[in-house]
Amino acid sequence: MVDRNLTERATSSRPLSAIFAAGLLCGVMDITAAFLTLAPKGISPRQILQGIASGLIGPTSFRGGWATSALGLALHFLIAFTAAAVFYVASRKIPALLDRPWLAGVGYALVVYGFMYWVVIPLDHLRSKPVTLSGTVVAIVTHIICVGLPISLVIHRFVRR
Repeated sequence: MVDRNLTERATSSRPLSAIFAAGLLCGVMDITAAFLTLAPKGISPRQILQGIASGLIGPTSFRGGWATSALGLALHFLIAFTAAAVFYVASRKIPALLDRPWLAGVGYALVVYGFMYWVVIPLDHLRSKPVTLSGTVVAIVTHIICVGLPISLVIHRFVRR
């Protein structure tokens, strides 16, 4: 049996690498999913990114061209890296998150989904679309595949080395 303190000391010097890798993978997968799922509805990547920026600067983001698209992309990755950092910190306090990374990833995806759709998005006054069952299912599945699992599995891989 391996001493847990020894394992933690051996891996504790790599938190930034773990958070960076998990946040980058999550961010790329999540924004790609948004582009792919919204393209059939005629929403361009530029509009998606401006929509993200609108959460910070309001409707003027849609008149800001590529500058506000870049802001939206930066905000998107800030959120992804923050989600990865929160999971990393939680995994240091709750070892079960690392013992069952698949289950932890699904659970974390549901937590992130809940926070984004029931706290963050309602604060954005631009979003007044009705909630649909199909939209909710797509959002939850996307969060599981593109947010929770990548973060959990990458953090698990870094910490278990």
